[in-house]
Amino acid sequence: MLDRGFLISFSGILTFPKASDLREVAGKVPLDRLLVETDSPFLAPVPFRGAGRRNEPAFVVETAKVLAGLKGLDLAGLAAATTANFARLFPFEKTADGC
Repeated sequence: MLDRGFLISFSGILTFPKASDLREVAGKVPLDRLLVETDSPFLAPVPFRGAGRRNEPAFVVETAKVLAGLKGLDLAGLAAATTANFARLFPFEKTADGC
C-alpha cells in the first residue's frame, strides 16, 4: 500500500499486548505516511480495553503514545506529523469568513 501512495492508520489494536507483529509493522511505516485513528465504539486501547467499555475518540491518545514510542518521538512530535499527514490527505481552503 505504501508503494501505491496510501497512508497507513493505526487504531487501539496497536496497544494490545499480543499485537507485537502490528507494532513491528507500525515502526517501519515512514512518519510522513502515518495516521492515528479511533475505532469508536469498538477496540478501545489499553488501558481502557475490556469490561464492556466503549471506545471513544478521547482514547486515541493512548494509541498515539505507543506509536510515538515506536517512532522515537514525543507525543507532540507525532501529533505534528499526523496532523500534517491528515491535512495533506484532506486539504481544504478557508472561506472568506475564515471557516
